[in-house]
Amino acid sequence: MTTKTNSNACIRCGVCCEKGGPTFHAEDQRLIDKGFIHTRHLYTIRKGEMVHDNVRSLVMPSTGEMIKIKGVEGSWQCAFFQEEDKACRIYTHRPQECRVLKCWDPAELLAMYEKSRLRRKELLSGIAGLWDLVEAHEQQCSYAGLKMSLEDVGGSSEQTAIKAVLSMVRYDQEVRRLVVSQGGVAPDMTDFLFGRPLDKTIEQFGYGVRQRDSRFSLVRI
Repeated sequence: MTTKTNSNACIRCGVCCEKGGPTFHAEDQRLIDKGFIHTRHLYTIRKGEMVHDNVRSLVMPSTGEMIKIKGVEGSWQCAFFQEEDKACRIYTHRPQECRVLKCWDPAELLAMYEKSRLRRKELLSGIAGLWDLVEAHEQQCSYAGLKMSLEDVGGSSEQTAIKAVLSMVRYDQEVRRLVVSQGGVAPDMTDFLFGRPLDKTIEQFGYGVRQRDSRFSLVRI
């Protein structure tokens, strides 16, 4: 919770917390393992997903998987930020990026930014069945595959490409429904397990998905 000052000190303005939660690194796994931060408060940005890089101030495809703290009510504001007193509800157990962040000198954050990022595999691979489902979803709904199919829309194989895209969207929706209805997973866990829904993130590529009853259609936006 910092802003730039002449004294090079945090004045608890809250700007950094309002811009989004941190990305988790390997050293942050203990915070999850010990229950200080529950996975229902997290979401996953998958490789290839378009993201706004606050450090570089640009929108670009994610070069790898990132686990982050959710925002509040559709905003980017960190879920653990207390707006009324500009404080952090988990300050003692805050993630490493929050510990090193100094808005007046981002060197330490930049040095660790893309290193040793925590992945879902480190947290889920020991859970029988669940990790297999996450891996299957990644194979069926990769952003590399989505981008490739979208690039073919408008070409000679347009109908095949559209069918492939909508198949990914249906699979993404169905796997989320199944883990909740049959697997006993809480609905607020699905964005951590499978990343953000494809029917939402596809808009980053200039397309939208419309659904009427069980029928889906792809539209340009």
